[in-house]
Formats: sequence, C-alpha cells, structure tokens
Amino acid sequence: MNDKITCPNCGHNFDVEEALSSKLEAHFKAEYEKKVAEQADKLNIEKRKLEEERENLNAQKEKQDELIKAELSKALELEKRKIEKSTVEAYEEKMKALEEENEKRRSENKTLKQKEVELLRKEAQLKEKQEEMDLQVEKQILERQREIEEKARTKERESFELEKVKLLKQIEDNKKLAEEMKRKAEQGSMQLQGEVQELALQELLSNSYPFDTIKEVPKGVKGADCIQTVVNAMQQECGSIVYESKRTKNFGNDWIEKLKQDQILCKADIAVIVTETMPADFDKFGQKDGVWICGFNEVKGLSLVLREVLMRTKSVKIAQENKGDKMELLYNYLTSNEFVQIIKRIVENYDGMIEQLNSEKKAMHKIWALREKHIWTVQENISALFGSIKGIAGKELPASDVLELPDRQIEE
Repeated sequence: MNDKITCPNCGHNFDVEEALSSKLEAHFKAEYEKKVAEQADKLNIEKRKLEEERENLNAQKEKQDELIKAELSKALELEKRKIEKSTVEAYEEKMKALEEENEKRRSENKTLKQKEVELLRKEAQLKEKQEEMDLQVEKQILERQREIEEKARTKERESFELEKVKLLKQIEDNKKLAEEMKRKAEQGSMQLQGEVQELALQELLSNSYPFDTIKEVPKGVKGADCIQTVVNAMQQECGSIVYESKRTKNFGNDWIEKLKQDQILCKADIAVIVTETMPADFDKFGQKDGVWICGFNEVKGLSLVLREVLMRTKSVKIAQENKGDKMELLYNYLTSNEFVQIIKRIVENYDGMIEQLNSEKKAMHKIWALREKHIWTVQENISALFGSIKGIAGKELPASDVLELPDRQIEE
C-alpha cells in the first residue's frame, strides 16, 4: 500500500501519517494552551481576592490590637491604684503596731530596771552574808584541819599496806593483760592458726612414727584433718587413728559427732580431737563419747599409747583368731574405764617429764639473762668511769687497754 502523496505544485512526496499527526499535534497544542491561559486567569483572580482578604484581616487585627492596648492600659491603671491604696493601709497598720510594740517594750524595760536594782540590793546583802559565812567556814576548816591531819596520818599508815597490796595486784593484772595481749597479737587469723597446728600435728606424727602412713586430708574435702595408719615391725597395718585439729577460743560440742561421722567414713579405729581449748568439764586430756580429747602438748604421749594399743590388739587378733569370746573380753577391756585411767596415768607421767624439762630450761634462761645484765652493767660503769677520767685529764692520760674492756658480744 502506498502511504505517500505527491504535491501537485512542487512534486514533493509526503508521508500521510506524518501529515495527519502534525495537524493533530497542532490542534491539541492550541487547545492545551487555551486551557492553560484560562486556568492562569482564574488563578490570578483568586490571588487578587486573597490579597484583598489579607489586607482586610490586617486592618481588623490592627484595630483589635489598639482596642486591647486601651483596655490593658485602663486595667493596669485601676490595679495600680488598688495596690497603692492597699500598700498605704498596710504601712499605716504596721506603723501603728510598731508604736504599740515600742510602748510595750518601754514599759517592760522600766519594770526590768526596777527588778535589776532590787537584785543588786539583794546581791550586796548576800555578798555580806557570804563573807561572814566564809570567815566562819575558814575558822571551822582550820579547826578541823588539825583533826583531819591527825586522822590522815593514821589512815595513811593503815592504807599504805592496802595500797601496797593494790599496787602489787595491779602489777600482776598488768602482767596477765600483757601476756594476753601478746598471745592475741601472736595468734593472727584463726584459719592460719588452725592450718599451722594441722601442719605441726602432721610433722609431729611423721617425725615420731616414720614407718606409719600419715595421710593429709586435702582442703575442701569432707573429713578429718589427717589419718595415721599404724604399721608394726612386721610391716603389718594394725589399724588407723583419725585426728581433728582445732584452735579456737571455745570448744564446740558438735565436733565430737562430726568426728565420729568422719571416723565411720574413713573406717578408723580411734578418733582424737587435738584442741587448744578443752571442754568445760576437762582439765586435761580424756575420753568423751568414744572420742579422745587432748591438747597439742599431750598428743605425742597419747598417740604413743594409742598406737601401742592398736599394735597389741593386732597381735592379739592374729594369735586369737576364731576366738570370739576372748576378742569380746578384749573389746570390753579397751572400752572400759580402767583402760582409760591407765592411759591417763601414762600420759600424765609423760607430760610431767616434759613440764619438768621445760621448767629447768626456763630457770637456766633466767639465770643466763640475769648474769648477762650484770655483765653489761659492769661494762657500762667502767666505760663511764674511764670516760670521766679522760675528760678531766685530756690527752695527758695515755690510752690503756687495762682501763677499757674489749667490746665483745655475748654468744647466744
């Protein structure tokens, strides 16, 4: 199909669709521009109306502001007059009250002055009476002073002995207090003390019985502090002793039950509590509810006896196997009061020997300290004498080794 046409005048070929679209485009463009112009005219009209309304509103606002300002000025003027009036009235009332107060004060001052004069008069009278009384009291004091001095001399002689006893008691109390303070200062923390005693107990048992097995229970593990497994000369295990170390100010009654439970857990034959503070009904080591209780200084003697008992019990068991009656008799003997008393006597003799040895050591240390003090006194006196002579004689006095003691240290 041929979509082109030819101009009859110039002979130019045109596309039909292009010719039609150009005409349509020009037509729609003219209509659109016409509508845009109409819309612009309408907007301009609306804009002029809005401008006129805004001018009217501004004019009304200015008139309203002027009216408000006038009303505010009028109200402020009225309020100002009211305030001035109330202030004047309050001031007048306050002045009136102050005048009345001043009048009252003047009256009170007059009354106070009259009372002051009266008090001065009475004070003068009292002063005269006081002087008379002072003279009388001084006279009585002088008379009684002689009596008091005589009584004081007698009382002083009587109280001298009492004061002497009191001072001696104070000295003794101070010594005890100093010892107690020293003991407290050396104690440190309770936990550290307990650990120190535990280590000392283990070391004592290990050194005393090198063939026995001393097993330490680790910290934080439930149980006693250490377990001693007794071994005889035949390298046979004869039994075990469980130890609980305590170093507190008060003895806990629950320790016994706890140690008995620990004894069951570790299957020990004998349970021992080594404590710094004994129960209230104990003055030395002993047995209570099946548990032995002793101090640290008694544990060596007690452990020696208990260890010997376990070894003898083992030998009896070996020799008397399948003999239940004798074993029952032996058990009854080991749990009897007679057995406890025998062990007490053994350990008491052991402790007595230890105390005697310690007393002899203390006595010798005291003698050595006194002798050392005398030696130092002699050295100081000779040095002072030689220094005084040399200070007087000066360089004229020749140096002499005879007049000077050698500066020797006393061997520890």
